[in-house]
Amino acid sequence: MDISTRRPVIAAHFEVRHQPAEGYHSVLIATTGQVIATSQHYETHRSCLNGIDSVEPNARAPIQDTTGSIGKST
Repeated sequence: MDISTRRPVIAAHFEVRHQPAEGYHSVLIATTGQVIATSQHYETHRSCLNGIDSVEPNARAPIQDTTGSIGKST
């Protein structure tokens, strides 16, 4: 548990991947090996790392559900 926020710490990691002609992108992978999120494609490796740096501190942001589905069964 993270003492500063009193929230469980998620053990996941980012992977940077490269696809020729498409560039670099990152994926967030859970400890189970499941892909949790995929980023957009970036032209450079540095831009991809900057994208990770911008997402990482906000990963615990509150959810804003604009679908109107809150409380409804899916």
